[in-house]
Amino acid sequence: MNPASALQAQALAASPSAPAVLVDAPPSPAPVPYTASELARYGAPQFALSFVALPLYVFLPEHFAARYAVPLGFLGAMLLLARLADAVLDPIIGRLADHMMGAGHGWRFMASSGVVLVFGFALLLSFPAVVPYAPQPGTFAAVMGLALLLTYAGYSALGVTHQAWGSTLGHDEAERARTFAWRESLGLAGVLVAATVTQLGGAAGFTLVFTISLVLGLWLVKSAPMPRDVLDQHTLHGLRAALEPLHHVAFRRLLLVYLASGVAASVPATLVLFFIRDRIDAADLSGLYLFIYFAFAAACVPLWLRAVRRYGAAASWLLGMALTVTVFLWAALLRPGDRWAYAAVCAASGLALGSDLVLPPALLAGLIRSLGHGGRLEGAYFGIWGMATKLTLALAAGIALPLLANLGYTPGTPATGTLPPLVIAYCLLPCGLKLLSGALLWFGWMRLARNPDFSQQQPRILP
Repeated sequence: MNPASALQAQALAASPSAPAVLVDAPPSPAPVPYTASELARYGAPQFALSFVALPLYVFLPEHFAARYAVPLGFLGAMLLLARLADAVLDPIIGRLADHMMGAGHGWRFMASSGVVLVFGFALLLSFPAVVPYAPQPGTFAAVMGLALLLTYAGYSALGVTHQAWGSTLGHDEAERARTFAWRESLGLAGVLVAATVTQLGGAAGFTLVFTISLVLGLWLVKSAPMPRDVLDQHTLHGLRAALEPLHHVAFRRLLLVYLASGVAASVPATLVLFFIRDRIDAADLSGLYLFIYFAFAAACVPLWLRAVRRYGAAASWLLGMALTVTVFLWAALLRPGDRWAYAAVCAASGLALGSDLVLPPALLAGLIRSLGHGGRLEGAYFGIWGMATKLTLALAAGIALPLLANLGYTPGTPATGTLPPLVIAYCLLPCGLKLLSGALLWFGWMRLARNPDFSQQQPRILP
């Protein structure tokens, strides 16, 4: 029983007329849980969205550099600038998503964003064949910048609206976790398919499969459950409301936990190929290791849903953090040649990944309702949430790579010995960050959530 329910029960027990009221009043029917088919239709667009994330981080730099002789330094600068612009736009996109959902046009906004995304993505993968880098780098930079802006803007608008839609579904914490579990599981399936298509189909085939997947996903989500909350268009006034979530200490604390945990997860993702090649000496198995990681993350999502029903989302997330620390301490003990032991590390860390994907957005969705912003500001919250997600990726690269350089690591050099720089950065740094995020979750967020006043907070008057 949550604190608010406990206080209500005490008030009823103290009232002399309470028994008569309880006997005469008919019980309120419990909301019917969504079916698997309904949640699969909701989560369908995430399958296609996963196609975009993989090539932009893995496929695109190698594709441009190897096939079109584009300098890596130039590529890095363009991707960084586009990512920073994208992150700044996220709160504005979230506010726009609120307006569109409040007006009943959430699906139309997603579909329009999908058109922008497909056009930008197709342009990004195909334009170097028409506008080569070498003779006209200025024109190349302009076209690439436009393509990246369209791709990121379409991706963010579609993704933020999709998350905001999902946060309105579900009447309790377990069902909200189940809603996001379907979304993230389909996203993980998309990652696995995208990795295969990247190897087999080239840029044209990849774009075609992505476009078909996105059209199918948008068609399915059109028939998905609509929000149970009544969307209140009258509260949607002013650009300042885009930053309204930051006025609430509960959101700031949850966001801080998410940032620390996200950086901890992004550091190994940034360094994994270095670790596989130079520490485990298994570069030929890197594809298999990544497949095991994502496959176990998807397969083990139901375990986290059971944990939520038994322990709650916050406690289950804390358990996932503890598992991550255990796994990476184990990885620190591995030596060159421990190929199968590292496969087990990938499986166990994939299990922990499920908690990072499913539980934070479920907690955020519950927080939005407890603050009285359900049906009004989901886009604003998830816009800032998306900006934080992108910030974790930037921070991970900005922390891990300079740390490796300062410790004397040279890519391509075997990382031998008990505690080489690669082990410090890949294993011990994430452990420290996860311990920090766990402390923030326990002493900050969970202590606040146990306060009886937490569930009775009133929404601010919006501008």
